[in-house]
Amino acid sequence: MSGPDVNAFFDEATFTVSYIVNDAATGRAAIIDPVLDFDPASGRTSTASADSIVAFVNDNTLNVDWILETHVHADHITGAPYLKQRLGGQTAIGRHVTDVQAAFKPIFNLTDLETDGRQFDRLFADGDSFEIGTIEARVISTPGHTPACITYVIGDSAFVGDTLFMPDFGTARTDFPGGSAAELYASIHRILALPADTRLFMCHDYRAPGRDEYA
Repeated sequence: MSGPDVNAFFDEATFTVSYIVNDAATGRAAIIDPVLDFDPASGRTSTASADSIVAFVNDNTLNVDWILETHVHADHITGAPYLKQRLGGQTAIGRHVTDVQAAFKPIFNLTDLETDGRQFDRLFADGDSFEIGTIEARVISTPGHTPACITYVIGDSAFVGDTLFMPDFGTARTDFPGGSAAELYASIHRILALPADTRLFMCHDYRAPGRDEYA
């Protein structure tokens, strides 16, 4: 199975890893879990993290087809709308994002929030497939952290979001609305059932005690 080129962009403020995944043969690319910078002291957002992705895409003459979210993030603001404006591409997330939106709307009094997923161009279901250039990609539903969590299997690489963390840190929390330890356990087994040579890419590195460097 052919593998994509994968380049990681680490946001130390949120311990989030975003990825550019591209097909070297065609220059087609996807961006996974991009971050919009947020300063809690001022309440302002900025685009430094996203701009580093824009620069990489432009410097390497890539064409972005997809901006993919593995789940709804509670620990950072997504940079997907900004990157779509700058680079194009379709935004996508798991179809159960509607469950997450419905759960959080009353909690945060989000009276204007539409809960049908219309903020995204594509809502993926388990087993859906798509392409990045000549590389085949498919979606695995991996709920537990949130109902909308999905894993993107792109060639020989799997982007697991928060379902798994680094081996020295553990797995996702399940105490958000709609979270389920039983579902997370089953989802981890689905990921571990992938071929043994599958490369796993996490959404976070919290640098567990005893490790001096981020992965």
